[in-house]
Amino acid sequence: MGLLRTILIILLFYFGFKILARLFAPLLLRFVAKKAEQKFGEQFGGFQNPNQQKQQQRHKEGETVIDKMPNKSNTSNDKVGEYIDYEEIE
Repeated sequence: MGLLRTILIILLFYFGFKILARLFAPLLLRFVAKKAEQKFGEQFGGFQNPNQQKQQQRHKEGETVIDKMPNKSNTSNDKVGEYIDYEEIE
């Protein structure tokens, strides 16, 4: 009698878990997706300061904008050697 009762309890727990999983799985997946979206937004979208966001709104689509000019410290290295122009011989 004890073995039959144990098997029935296990089956009841198994089928109950399956039913509850079908009910709560979509809610759990939505919650996990929302949290992942928030973390993604924090990592890749949250690093711009408000000034950059305002500048992006002012520019039209297709307009070329230079935010930062490159440094003009192009010094040659004496250890490398000199550049020699050459022509290919056929």
